[in-house]
Amino acid sequence: MIFDLHMHSRASDGTLAPAEVVKLAAACGVDVMALTDHDATDGVAEARAEAGQLGVGFVAGVEVSVTWNGRLLHIIGLGIDERHPDLQQGLAGLREARRARAFKMAEKLERSGIPDALARVGEYANGPVISRTHFARFLVDAGYVATPEQAFRRYLRRGKRAYVPMQWAPLEQAIGWINGAGGTAVIAHPLRYGLGPQRLRAMVADFKACGGEAIEVIGSGHDPSEYQRLARLANEFGLLASCGSDFHDPAGRVLPGRYPALPDDCVTIHERVHASLAAAARGVAQHTSRPAA
Repeated sequence: MIFDLHMHSRASDGTLAPAEVVKLAAACGVDVMALTDHDATDGVAEARAEAGQLGVGFVAGVEVSVTWNGRLLHIIGLGIDERHPDLQQGLAGLREARRARAFKMAEKLERSGIPDALARVGEYANGPVISRTHFARFLVDAGYVATPEQAFRRYLRRGKRAYVPMQWAPLEQAIGWINGAGGTAVIAHPLRYGLGPQRLRAMVADFKACGGEAIEVIGSGHDPSEYQRLARLANEFGLLASCGSDFHDPAGRVLPGRYPALPDDCVTIHERVHASLAAAARGVAQHTSRPAA
């Protein structure tokens, strides 16, 4: 079976509607998928309904923005109850922080000679989340840079003209939201944070101590030569191995499910995901079998 447990829609910084993400995943042969939008679960209901129509196994997810030792991390929650009040309250606070950051970023771009950025970026943010990716798309389409990568290098990365530092959710708190909502916490793309070997191990140790249970062994930004390194790290810390495309855009580099299988020596997250699917199916069956009021 093909699992893709890290995908994005227009509910955050993807370019497709949630149902369209599911359709593309199905067309790419994905058997089980998770929608994991940044700091929002608004696309989950639509994606779940489409997955049911197409016979794709669906896992409700989210990707939570976290600050660990001054560094931005992304922690995925898989198999969550997206209605859980503590989770939703936490995500709402992160989205509000994003909106405040967007206002400051637009002010900085104005001082750099780029007017009306906030209004223009709003045209790209079709959901509740405003991200740096939306700013990058605006800067490309307005002709200020040639590519999104150039937008980050010139304006949006740490130390650049429109960068605004952020304090995201503490690691322990974010994992608490995920676990409280019945989910499994996963470190997304662990090699993309610029951590040296010792700091990476320290981060993974803290993640597990806070109740985290899994790590992406195959994910966005991982070179195939690094899969075994991450598999060893997962095994050393007793973490489940996850995989995902980090899909955002059909015009991007990676399509859903288009990556190799997890290494054989990993304990995969797949059994946990199957349990989540079975629990969701039981919940639907119980709901539909109740007599009408």
